[in-house]
Amino acid sequence: MRPSGRAANALRSVSIIPGFSHHAEGSCIIKMGGTEVLCTASVESRVPPFLRGKGSGWVTAEYGMLPRATHTRGDREAARGKQSGRTQEIQRLIGRSLRAVTDLAAMGEMSITLDCDVLNADGGTRCASITGAYVALQLAFRHLVANNVLSSIPMIGQVAAVSCGIFEGTPVLDLDYAEDSNAEADANFVLTADGGIVEIQATAEKTAFAPAQFDALMQLALLGTQQLHAAQSAVLAG
Repeated sequence: MRPSGRAANALRSVSIIPGFSHHAEGSCIIKMGGTEVLCTASVESRVPPFLRGKGSGWVTAEYGMLPRATHTRGDREAARGKQSGRTQEIQRLIGRSLRAVTDLAAMGEMSITLDCDVLNADGGTRCASITGAYVALQLAFRHLVANNVLSSIPMIGQVAAVSCGIFEGTPVLDLDYAEDSNAEADANFVLTADGGIVEIQATAEKTAFAPAQFDALMQLALLGTQQLHAAQSAVLAG
């Protein structure tokens, strides 16, 4: 029995609320169980130095957790004067994931920064950030098309992410904190709507796990991301 009482192949409840930020070109709050992330997309008419003069755009990301997103207060990284290695790794993952489904050449020389701020953390914050950032990015591109900055939305795919793991010997979908902190193995799957793999992060926490167990996790991830892609599409169609 999972701590939440869910079936092994069940996602937590998922809610995506678009347009939460009054000022960002695109935004949403994504809620996956007890995890809540505010995702905003901000447009700038410039690109990093390595892209200047090349006619290409750029999509990047920043990630952070509010001090009381977890059970105990965490220091603000700005107060410490530097980001943790975990923060840097997650925001690079978010950026890579969204660039994988964006036609950067079709953007022209502009940048979009996806800010993913964790309001409440209960496991799977990086996966929720990627899933919500896709919606925020789509909304930002729609804003640019509506204002005649772009002629069409320069996206070539749809992406979402979900965590899976082995908990008490059983492969399970969408780990919450109680499972993630006690899992024998955990993995994050970033997958496109057509089943393409953008990135997989998988780690044995106690002992090595078998290829057959990984295959079971992959099948759960495909099932979970199909549902997340449907949730994204429903919000964007509304």
